[in-house]
Amino acid sequence: MPAVSDSRDRGALAIVLHTHMPYVEGFGTWPFGEEWLWEAMAGCYLPLLELLDQDAPLTLSLTPVLCDQLEAPGLYERFAAFVQGVRRETHEEDAAGLRAGGHELLARELERSWRDYTSALESLRRRGGDLLGAFAPHAQWTSAATHAILPLLATDAGVRLQVRGGVASHRRRFGASSPEGEHWRGGFWLPECAYTPWLGRALEDAGVRATCVELTNRFGLGASEHLSALATESGVLLVPIDRSTISLVWNERGYPASGAYRDYHHHTVHHHNPWSNDGSAYDHAAAQALAREHAADFVARTIARLRDANEAVTAAAPLPGGGLVVCALDTELLGHWWYEGVTWLTAVVQECSRQGLELVRLDDALERHEWPAGGAEEEYVAWPASTWGAGGDLSTWSGPAAAPMAFAMRAAELEVVAAGKRAGTAAVRELLALQASDWPFMISREIATPYARERFDGHRRALTMALAAGAQADVAGLRNLAMHAERACLLDPS
Repeated sequence: MPAVSDSRDRGALAIVLHTHMPYVEGFGTWPFGEEWLWEAMAGCYLPLLELLDQDAPLTLSLTPVLCDQLEAPGLYERFAAFVQGVRRETHEEDAAGLRAGGHELLARELERSWRDYTSALESLRRRGGDLLGAFAPHAQWTSAATHAILPLLATDAGVRLQVRGGVASHRRRFGASSPEGEHWRGGFWLPECAYTPWLGRALEDAGVRATCVELTNRFGLGASEHLSALATESGVLLVPIDRSTISLVWNERGYPASGAYRDYHHHTVHHHNPWSNDGSAYDHAAAQALAREHAADFVARTIARLRDANEAVTAAAPLPGGGLVVCALDTELLGHWWYEGVTWLTAVVQECSRQGLELVRLDDALERHEWPAGGAEEEYVAWPASTWGAGGDLSTWSGPAAAPMAFAMRAAELEVVAAGKRAGTAAVRELLALQASDWPFMISREIATPYARERFDGHRRALTMALAAGAQADVAGLRNLAMHAERACLLDPS
């Protein structure tokens, strides 16, 4: 092995936070709909900002469709009404019911957790009610316009619409948010990590320089190949996410499943969670302490992962910089699904410093080294489509349960492309709404299935009507969704 010259040669960790919410603002309330957005703001986004504002070297990806919602008029007022009205009342009612039933500890926990909402509202008030503006200094990566599964789209024009639309949206919102002017450095989160080699040209044409991919099926779990980016002929760097590291968190036996943590699935009448995973009343102090222990364990295991991988490679082909572990997580896991997640992440940042593991923003790490080629061209172009979904393939979004939606999306896309200049703005925006990966995901996973079908069918009907009406079609029902979608992306291949 080559001699170690500095800390960068010992490898590094990049934590990529993929931040996404389907467009629910204004589309339904309890139990399905915009309440998801308000809960994510209270439990995840606003607490996370407290860490990001401390200049923690994390990589934040924001999807354009989430930004559409955070930019919607009246966001602060509606969130405040949700907290001060809905959540205040439901906490009070559920706490009173638990106390009347003799569950004093559970009632006290609800009274404690109510303060999470008031703290979040105060945090947003301090930020002038502008959550998107608060995220702006930290928003490094973008994504497809409405989180479509790109390998399942029917046309190059449809891919351009999603990719260029997402990049343009990010540049419009965040282009001047850094002292250097151009804030975006080419990082593009592929929705669901859905990648196939033929996407390379469309990504490069849109200015994409790097994207994360799931290659566990190709190289095997724990292989050293997951710790090095791959250069492609298109010029786009493929950055493997490291499933063996991610699984410490995102797994049915991962940290969040531990008994002391708050049980996301066991809830009161109004969906509050005063129980621990072990069935007892939730003990907040004990859970916070455990999160810090798990952070120390996570960092120690990541160091061991880098050490073992470097021992496995040959001196003739060392890992650039000692290897790069990319741990990619849905941001909403932290604080929302895994209540203690932001505490864990904060402690991970601290433990990296304490244990001597370099924590680095992904863009910075990618610019340090020359990265090896992804393979011979004839081999590379034959790679099957991959995702971070079940089985590492496209089946979550195109398997038996979701196949009718997948075919309907493609048919709708072909209708809009065939209409050409006759397809007005409303039709393009309805197509983007229809293409969201979230609807087939919910169907496949049996999560809020009636809501997913209602949304999908509603956008499909609206698309048909918009195509019939042409430029005169009404767009008011789409609210702030893809307000700046460029129809030219469908027509201009240049």
